[in-house]
Amino acid sequence: PLPTQEDLAGLRCRLQRVKALAQLAQLPPVPAGASPNLRSRLEQVRQLELRIHEKKAGSRAALGARPSGDTGVAAPAAEAGSEKPPAYQRFHTLAQDLPPGLTLPYKFKVLAEMFRSVDTIAGMLFNRAETVTFAKVKQGVQDMMRKQFEERHVGQIKAVYPTSYRLRQEKNIPTFGNGVKKSDYQLTLEPVLGEEEKVDGRPHLSASRLLERRKEFNRNLVNIVKQHHKAFLAALSPPMVVPEEKLTRWHPRFNVDEVPDISPAELPRPPQEDRLTTAQEVLSTARGMLTPKMEKALANLAVRTAEAGAGEPVASKVPSPASTSSALKGVSQALLERIRAKEAQKLQALMTREPQQEERLAMLGRLPAMARILRNVFVAEKKQALTMEVACARMADSYDVQMPPG
Repeated sequence: PLPTQEDLAGLRCRLQRVKALAQLAQLPPVPAGASPNLRSRLEQVRQLELRIHEKKAGSRAALGARPSGDTGVAAPAAEAGSEKPPAYQRFHTLAQDLPPGLTLPYKFKVLAEMFRSVDTIAGMLFNRAETVTFAKVKQGVQDMMRKQFEERHVGQIKAVYPTSYRLRQEKNIPTFGNGVKKSDYQLTLEPVLGEEEKVDGRPHLSASRLLERRKEFNRNLVNIVKQHHKAFLAALSPPMVVPEEKLTRWHPRFNVDEVPDISPAELPRPPQEDRLTTAQEVLSTARGMLTPKMEKALANLAVRTAEAGAGEPVASKVPSPASTSSALKGVSQALLERIRAKEAQKLQALMTREPQQEERLAMLGRLPAMARILRNVFVAEKKQALTMEVACARMADSYDVQMPPG
């Protein structure tokens, strides 16, 4: 019979070992007058070289025996482990053509859009006196946004805006053949409304109330980002303190899109009656009915499970304070502190700048280009004076962006 691929791989491995031993045999012998310490070191070098050759031979044999289809599976698995968000999410804020302000990360904007969609669908069902289930809302949100919507997103909405919905687990809800039994528990959502929001004696979710809830949700998202921004400012050197009511934009070095995701709030779970899920419950229920060996094994499993579940909370990453680089060695520390304090003062003024100041600075920034255009107008017209109407019309026609009249 013909030799298989494994036999060939074994023969290659044995040949590599023979070659390695032959190379070691060709090494020069240890001198007779060498000390015992030198002899032991040379022997360690020989052993180490022999191991290296054996490992190389084994790896080559393994590569030769591996089927060609296995290499294509390992590469995607390695890539999936180091997967990171795409660039349009990581640099979403930088790509927005918007005036500077308290912008939100991409994932927060997606969550705000999900809340708007959930509110729209839940409002329609609630006003029709239908029970708002998660299955109905999920299908509607996915049709509107073309994005996946899960219970985790409902938990995030509950964490951002706790008083938006009243969540419950209910059964005996008509399902109309969507694959869920009527006797199964389903997650239901009920908008929380005030006593004054009633039509014909029944609560009604109006369009104005939907707009108020959307604004409240966005305010809560901005407040969450403000907390992370406050921790970032406190970790700077020197630390900065900016009142939240005066904050109009983020710090230039604060990466908004790297704000951690919102931890979902706990959702109500369907009641589980007489269902054993852990080794501790099995042990407490079946105590006395099992052999001592089985009870001991269950007790050890319960202890290991409890130890694995008790993990320490992960500390949030904060930027380390700026350290003195090698280029600044020899510079007075007092001078560095004054420069840093001045820079912090400028950044604080930038973050608390009013919208009126922004408009004035934008107008001042347009003046050099307007002066050049006006000079060119006078040169082209070959006149010493022009009427205001003609000058303004030429300026509006020649400027690179549309200018308001006046």
